[in-house]
Amino acid sequence: MGKIISILLLLTMLGCSKKESEIYLFSYFKGNGEDGLHLASSEDGLKWEALNNDKSFLEPKIGQDKLMRDPCIIKGGDNKFHMVWTVSWNERGIGYASSTNLTDWSEQKYIPVMHHEPDAVNCWAPELFYDEASELYLICWATTIPGRFPETDDSNGNGRNHRMYYTTTKDFVDFSETKMLYDKGFNVIDATIQKEDDTYIMFLKNETKLPKVEKNIRIATSNTLTDNYSEASKPISPNWVEGPTAIKIDDKWIVYFDMYTEKRMGAVSSLDLKQWDVISDKVIFPKGTRHGTVFRVKKSILTNIMKSLNNGS
Repeated sequence: MGKIISILLLLTMLGCSKKESEIYLFSYFKGNGEDGLHLASSEDGLKWEALNNDKSFLEPKIGQDKLMRDPCIIKGGDNKFHMVWTVSWNERGIGYASSTNLTDWSEQKYIPVMHHEPDAVNCWAPELFYDEASELYLICWATTIPGRFPETDDSNGNGRNHRMYYTTTKDFVDFSETKMLYDKGFNVIDATIQKEDDTYIMFLKNETKLPKVEKNIRIATSNTLTDNYSEASKPISPNWVEGPTAIKIDDKWIVYFDMYTEKRMGAVSSLDLKQWDVISDKVIFPKGTRHGTVFRVKKSILTNIMKSLNNGS
Protein backbone atom coordinates (compact mmCIF):
# COMPACT_ATOMS: atom_id res chain seq x y z
CA MET A 1 0.00 0.00 0.00
CA GLY A 2 2.82 2.38 0.88
CA LYS A 3 4.43 1.84 -2.52
CA ILE A 4 1.12 2.62 -4.28
CA ILE A 5 0.72 5.83 -2.29
CA SER A 6 4.26 6.86 -3.18
CA ILE A 7 3.58 6.29 -6.88
CA LEU A 8 0.35 8.27 -6.68
CA LEU A 9 2.14 11.13 -4.94
CA LEU A 10 4.87 11.09 -7.58
CA LEU A 11 2.31 11.19 -10.39
CA THR A 12 0.53 14.08 -8.66
CA MET A 13 3.79 15.98 -8.31
CA LEU A 14 4.63 15.42 -11.95
CA GLY A 15 1.21 16.65 -12.97
CA CYS A 16 1.52 19.76 -10.83
CA SER A 17 4.97 20.51 -12.18
CA LYS A 18 3.83 20.43 -15.80
CA LYS A 19 4.09 23.97 -17.04
CA GLU A 20 1.34 25.64 -18.97
CA SER A 21 2.48 26.36 -22.51
CA GLU A 22 3.53 29.89 -23.34
CA ILE A 23 3.15 32.28 -26.23
CA TYR A 24 4.95 35.48 -27.16
CA LEU A 25 3.46 38.95 -27.05
CA PHE A 26 4.83 42.22 -28.41
CA SER A 27 3.82 45.64 -27.10
CA TYR A 28 4.24 48.52 -29.54
CA PHE A 29 2.99 51.90 -30.69
CA LYS A 30 1.98 53.31 -34.05
CA GLY A 31 2.35 56.74 -35.59
CA ASN A 32 3.50 59.14 -32.89
CA GLY A 33 1.93 57.15 -30.07
CA GLU A 34 -1.26 59.20 -29.99
CA ASP A 35 -3.66 56.26 -29.68
CA GLY A 36 -1.66 54.27 -27.14
CA LEU A 37 -0.82 50.62 -26.55
CA HIS A 38 -0.95 47.98 -29.29
CA LEU A 39 -0.31 44.26 -28.83
CA ALA A 40 0.62 41.43 -31.20
CA SER A 41 1.04 37.69 -30.58
CA SER A 42 3.28 35.01 -32.04
CA GLU A 43 3.72 31.25 -31.73
CA ASP A 44 7.31 31.23 -32.96
CA GLY A 45 8.68 34.74 -32.44
CA LEU A 46 8.83 35.34 -36.18
CA LYS A 47 5.31 35.83 -37.46
CA TRP A 48 3.36 38.40 -35.41
CA GLU A 49 -0.37 39.04 -35.62
CA ALA A 50 -2.04 42.16 -34.25
CA LEU A 51 -4.62 41.73 -31.50
CA ASN A 52 -7.84 43.73 -31.23
CA ASN A 53 -7.79 44.39 -35.00
CA ASP A 54 -4.68 46.48 -34.30
CA LYS A 55 -6.69 48.95 -32.26
CA SER A 56 -5.35 50.41 -29.03
CA PHE A 57 -5.71 48.57 -25.72
CA LEU A 58 -5.03 51.69 -23.64
CA GLU A 59 -5.16 55.36 -24.59
CA PRO A 60 -2.61 57.77 -23.07
CA LYS A 61 -4.00 60.15 -20.45
CA ILE A 62 -0.94 61.73 -18.85
CA GLY A 63 1.85 64.11 -19.82
CA GLN A 64 1.62 67.37 -21.70
CA ASP A 65 1.51 65.67 -25.12
CA LYS A 66 -0.45 62.59 -23.97
CA LEU A 67 1.60 60.14 -26.01
CA MET A 68 2.34 56.46 -25.37
CA ARG A 69 5.52 55.75 -27.28
CA ASP A 70 7.95 52.86 -26.69
CA PRO A 71 5.65 50.85 -24.37
CA CYS A 72 7.68 48.37 -22.31
CA ILE A 73 5.79 45.59 -20.50
CA ILE A 74 7.22 42.96 -18.15
CA LYS A 75 5.73 40.40 -15.75
CA GLY A 76 6.70 41.31 -12.21
CA GLY A 77 7.31 39.36 -9.04
CA ASP A 78 3.77 40.20 -7.91
CA ASN A 79 2.28 38.38 -10.91
CA LYS A 80 1.18 41.68 -12.45
CA PHE A 81 2.15 43.19 -15.78
CA HIS A 82 3.97 46.49 -15.36
CA MET A 83 4.34 49.01 -18.18
CA VAL A 84 6.34 52.19 -18.66
CA TRP A 85 6.38 54.46 -21.70
CA THR A 86 7.54 57.75 -23.22
CA VAL A 87 4.87 60.41 -22.58
CA SER A 88 6.40 63.16 -24.72
CA TRP A 89 9.36 64.14 -26.84
CA ASN A 90 10.22 66.87 -24.33
CA GLU A 91 9.29 66.04 -20.74
CA ARG A 92 11.25 65.12 -17.63
CA GLY A 93 9.06 62.19 -16.59
CA ILE A 94 7.66 58.89 -17.84
CA GLY A 95 4.36 57.02 -17.74
CA TYR A 96 3.46 53.95 -15.68
CA ALA A 97 0.47 51.59 -15.35
CA SER A 98 -0.12 47.98 -14.28
CA SER A 99 -2.52 45.18 -15.15
CA THR A 100 -3.31 41.60 -14.22
CA ASN A 101 -4.67 40.66 -17.64
CA LEU A 102 -3.36 43.23 -20.20
CA THR A 103 -6.87 44.50 -20.91
CA ASP A 104 -7.83 46.23 -17.66
CA TRP A 105 -5.22 48.77 -16.57
CA SER A 106 -4.62 50.75 -13.41
CA GLU A 107 -4.83 54.52 -13.32
CA GLN A 108 -1.95 55.95 -15.33
CA LYS A 109 0.82 57.54 -13.27
CA TYR A 110 3.40 60.16 -14.20
CA ILE A 111 6.80 59.45 -12.62
CA PRO A 112 9.00 62.62 -12.50
CA VAL A 113 12.31 60.76 -12.82
CA MET A 114 14.33 63.79 -14.03
CA HIS A 115 12.52 66.70 -12.37
CA HIS A 116 15.55 67.22 -10.13
CA GLU A 117 17.50 68.24 -13.26
CA PRO A 118 15.99 71.56 -14.38
CA ASP A 119 17.92 71.55 -17.66
CA ALA A 120 17.00 67.99 -18.65
CA VAL A 121 15.37 67.96 -22.08
CA ASN A 122 13.60 64.60 -22.23
CA CYS A 123 13.07 61.07 -20.96
CA TRP A 124 13.02 58.62 -23.84
CA ALA A 125 12.17 54.93 -24.13
CA PRO A 126 11.97 53.82 -20.49
CA GLU A 127 12.57 50.10 -19.94
CA LEU A 128 11.78 47.80 -17.04
CA PHE A 129 13.74 44.92 -15.58
CA TYR A 130 12.66 42.85 -12.55
CA ASP A 131 15.57 41.51 -10.51
CA GLU A 132 14.38 38.40 -8.67
CA ALA A 133 17.35 38.28 -6.30
CA SER A 134 16.74 41.76 -4.87
CA GLU A 135 13.00 41.90 -5.66
CA LEU A 136 13.65 45.29 -7.24
CA TYR A 137 12.30 46.80 -10.43
CA LEU A 138 14.85 48.82 -12.38
CA ILE A 139 13.58 51.53 -14.70
CA CYS A 140 16.10 52.98 -17.15
CA TRP A 141 15.74 55.66 -19.83
CA ALA A 142 17.73 58.08 -21.98
CA THR A 143 18.00 61.80 -21.17
CA THR A 144 19.82 64.76 -22.69
CA ILE A 145 21.16 67.40 -20.28
CA PRO A 146 22.68 70.17 -22.44
CA GLY A 147 26.33 70.89 -21.65
CA ARG A 148 26.71 67.91 -19.29
CA PHE A 149 28.85 65.94 -21.76
CA PRO A 150 30.35 68.62 -24.05
CA GLU A 151 32.75 66.24 -25.80
CA THR A 152 29.80 64.66 -27.65
CA ASP A 153 27.40 67.61 -27.84
CA ASP A 154 27.61 67.64 -31.65
CA SER A 155 27.38 63.85 -32.11
CA ASN A 156 23.82 63.88 -33.42
CA GLY A 157 23.59 67.25 -35.11
CA ASN A 158 20.40 68.23 -33.29
CA GLY A 159 21.51 69.06 -29.74
CA ARG A 160 20.41 65.67 -28.39
CA ASN A 161 23.27 64.07 -26.46
CA HIS A 162 21.90 61.24 -24.33
CA ARG A 163 23.13 59.09 -21.50
CA MET A 164 21.28 56.27 -19.73
CA TYR A 165 19.88 56.86 -16.23
CA TYR A 166 17.97 54.65 -13.80
CA THR A 167 15.90 54.42 -10.66
CA THR A 168 14.71 51.38 -8.69
CA THR A 169 11.52 50.57 -6.84
CA LYS A 170 9.76 47.71 -5.09
CA ASP A 171 6.23 49.04 -5.40
CA PHE A 172 6.12 51.89 -7.98
CA VAL A 173 5.28 54.23 -5.11
CA ASP A 174 8.71 54.96 -3.65
CA PHE A 175 11.71 55.31 -5.94
CA SER A 176 15.45 55.46 -5.37
CA GLU A 177 17.51 58.49 -6.30
CA THR A 178 18.06 58.77 -10.05
CA LYS A 179 21.61 57.78 -11.03
CA MET A 180 23.71 57.22 -14.12
CA LEU A 181 23.43 53.73 -15.59
CA TYR A 182 25.60 53.87 -18.70
CA ASP A 183 28.12 56.42 -19.94
CA LYS A 184 31.00 55.24 -22.10
CA GLY A 185 31.66 58.54 -23.82
CA PHE A 186 29.15 58.28 -26.64
CA ASN A 187 25.54 59.28 -27.30
CA VAL A 188 23.43 56.32 -26.13
CA ILE A 189 19.69 55.55 -26.02
CA ASP A 190 17.25 52.63 -25.88
CA ALA A 191 19.04 50.36 -23.39
CA THR A 192 17.21 47.18 -22.39
CA ILE A 193 18.46 44.50 -19.99
CA GLN A 194 18.23 40.70 -19.88
CA LYS A 195 19.90 38.28 -17.48
CA GLU A 196 21.50 34.92 -18.21
CA ASP A 197 23.06 32.98 -15.36
CA ASP A 198 24.96 35.65 -13.38
CA THR A 199 25.41 38.09 -16.24
CA TYR A 200 23.30 41.15 -16.97
CA ILE A 201 23.16 41.78 -20.71
CA MET A 202 22.42 45.30 -21.89
CA PHE A 203 21.35 45.84 -25.49
CA LEU A 204 21.72 49.51 -26.39
CA LYS A 205 21.77 51.91 -29.33
CA ASN A 206 24.81 53.98 -30.24
CA GLU A 207 22.98 57.16 -31.26
CA THR A 208 26.04 58.78 -32.85
CA LYS A 209 25.42 60.40 -36.23
CA LEU A 210 28.45 62.66 -36.59
CA PRO A 211 31.22 62.61 -37.70
CA LYS A 212 30.44 59.00 -38.73
CA VAL A 213 27.00 57.44 -38.69
CA GLU A 214 26.50 54.63 -36.17
CA LYS A 215 22.82 54.43 -35.20
CA ASN A 216 23.22 50.71 -34.43
CA ILE A 217 22.65 48.15 -31.68
CA ARG A 218 25.46 46.96 -29.43
CA ILE A 219 25.88 44.92 -26.24
CA ALA A 220 27.39 45.66 -22.83
CA THR A 221 27.56 43.24 -19.89
CA SER A 222 27.98 43.34 -16.13
CA ASN A 223 27.89 41.09 -13.08
CA THR A 224 25.82 43.70 -11.24
CA LEU A 225 22.54 45.21 -12.33
CA THR A 226 23.18 48.92 -11.90
CA ASP A 227 26.88 49.51 -12.61
CA ASN A 228 30.17 48.22 -13.99
CA TYR A 229 28.85 47.59 -17.50
CA SER A 230 31.51 46.87 -20.09
CA GLU A 231 32.47 48.92 -23.10
CA ALA A 232 29.98 48.42 -25.90
CA SER A 233 30.56 45.59 -28.35
CA LYS A 234 30.89 45.95 -32.08
CA PRO A 235 27.54 46.55 -33.80
CA ILE A 236 25.25 43.53 -33.93
CA SER A 237 22.76 45.21 -36.26
CA PRO A 238 22.73 47.32 -39.42
CA ASN A 239 22.90 51.11 -39.01
CA TRP A 240 19.79 53.30 -38.79
CA VAL A 241 17.85 51.10 -36.37
CA GLU A 242 16.61 51.66 -32.81
CA GLY A 243 14.52 50.25 -29.99
CA PRO A 244 16.14 46.84 -29.37
CA THR A 245 14.13 44.24 -27.46
CA ALA A 246 15.53 40.77 -26.80
CA ILE A 247 14.32 37.29 -25.95
CA LYS A 248 15.85 33.82 -25.87
CA ILE A 249 13.73 31.23 -27.65
CA ASP A 250 15.02 27.69 -27.07
CA ASP A 251 18.80 28.16 -27.50
CA LYS A 252 18.68 31.20 -29.79
CA TRP A 253 18.67 34.88 -28.93
CA ILE A 254 16.52 37.16 -31.06
CA VAL A 255 16.90 40.94 -30.90
CA TYR A 256 14.12 42.86 -32.64
CA PHE A 257 14.53 46.51 -33.61
CA ASP A 258 12.71 49.35 -35.30
CA MET A 259 14.10 50.02 -38.79
CA TYR A 260 12.60 53.49 -38.61
CA THR A 261 14.02 54.85 -41.86
CA GLU A 262 12.42 51.95 -43.72
CA LYS A 263 9.23 52.00 -41.63
CA ARG A 264 9.37 48.34 -40.71
CA MET A 265 10.69 45.99 -38.03
CA GLY A 266 13.84 43.89 -38.29
CA ALA A 267 15.81 41.41 -36.21
CA VAL A 268 19.07 39.58 -35.66
CA SER A 269 19.66 36.19 -34.04
CA SER A 270 22.55 34.48 -32.27
CA LEU A 271 23.41 31.29 -30.41
CA ASP A 272 26.24 32.83 -28.39
CA LEU A 273 25.67 36.63 -28.28
CA LYS A 274 28.80 37.02 -30.41
CA GLN A 275 28.02 35.87 -33.93
CA TRP A 276 24.84 37.49 -35.25
CA ASP A 277 22.72 36.77 -38.31
CA VAL A 278 20.34 39.30 -39.80
CA ILE A 279 16.86 37.71 -40.00
CA SER A 280 14.82 40.79 -40.90
CA ASP A 281 13.44 38.99 -43.95
CA LYS A 282 12.06 36.24 -41.68
CA VAL A 283 10.08 38.39 -39.26
CA ILE A 284 6.59 39.64 -40.06
CA PHE A 285 4.98 42.38 -37.96
CA PRO A 286 1.72 44.31 -38.28
CA LYS A 287 2.09 47.25 -40.64
CA GLY A 288 3.22 50.36 -38.80
CA THR A 289 4.70 48.58 -35.77
CA ARG A 290 7.12 50.86 -33.91
CA HIS A 291 9.55 50.44 -30.98
CA GLY A 292 8.18 47.94 -28.46
CA THR A 293 8.93 45.01 -26.18
CA VAL A 294 8.74 41.24 -26.56
CA PHE A 295 7.64 39.15 -23.58
CA ARG A 296 6.29 35.70 -22.73
CA VAL A 297 2.86 34.96 -21.29
CA LYS A 298 0.91 31.82 -20.50
CA LYS A 299 -1.45 30.86 -23.30
CA SER A 300 -4.35 31.32 -20.92
CA ILE A 301 -3.55 35.06 -20.80
CA LEU A 302 -3.98 35.30 -24.57
CA THR A 303 -7.13 33.16 -24.43
CA ASN A 304 -8.63 35.50 -21.84
CA ILE A 305 -7.64 38.56 -23.90
CA MET A 306 -9.47 37.12 -26.90
CA LYS A 307 -12.53 36.29 -24.78
CA SER A 308 -12.55 39.81 -23.37
CA LEU A 309 -12.34 41.33 -26.85
CA ASN A 310 -15.08 39.05 -28.15
CA ASN A 311 -17.32 40.05 -25.26
CA GLY A 312 -16.69 43.70 -26.05
CA SER A 313 -15.42 44.50 -22.57
